[in-house]
Amino acid sequence: MIRFTNVHMHYDGSVDALKNINLNIEQGAMAFITGRSGAGKSTLLRLIALIERHSRGQIIVNGQNLERVRRNRVALFRRNIGFTFQDHRLLADRTVFDNVALPLVVSGYEHREIKKRVQAALDKVNLLNKINSMPMTLSGGEQQRVGIARAVVHRPPLLLADEPTGNLDPALSWEIMCLFEQFNQVGVTVLIASHDFDMIKRMRKRIITLKEGRTI
Repeated sequence: MIRFTNVHMHYDGSVDALKNINLNIEQGAMAFITGRSGAGKSTLLRLIALIERHSRGQIIVNGQNLERVRRNRVALFRRNIGFTFQDHRLLADRTVFDNVALPLVVSGYEHREIKKRVQAALDKVNLLNKINSMPMTLSGGEQQRVGIARAVVHRPPLLLADEPTGNLDPALSWEIMCLFEQFNQVGVTVLIASHDFDMIKRMRKRIITLKEGRTI
């Protein structure tokens, strides 16, 4: 599903964010990337989603060499990926329904199918009763769950999460992690970046540790 071979990422005016990364994540796996702030966790996820392009090496995602994905094909490539962020990135002036529906609208789904999938996604994260609410009326944990519903509404085979529990208390953090595990149990490959080592250790999944841009 995901293979990094001698991958480097260099930003202009800075040191390498990633240095000679080699890793393999099998299809259907669930794994965590951990390390201190600035270790390269977010950069690694952004490279997988083609939010940024790596400087050297090779990245294969779902059989595709990312160097060969042209700019005008990036949106099509991302249809197979769900991505959740620490800051939710919800549209404040749109309802929960509209926020979750966005990937389907962009992909051109019919309204009937959009409604069906949005309801199913919100039911999965236990927020069906908030379908017509505005994001600002929700708690932090609820907003994060809306972000997860949006990430999975198009049923991607790969789910990436960048510090999804960074702003949540321990109880809510565990609830969110168990939710990701449920998606993994139905075959979704899940890769999560988190600095909360004690919590992810409890999940008993593979842990990839980064330090100053290198795996250790």
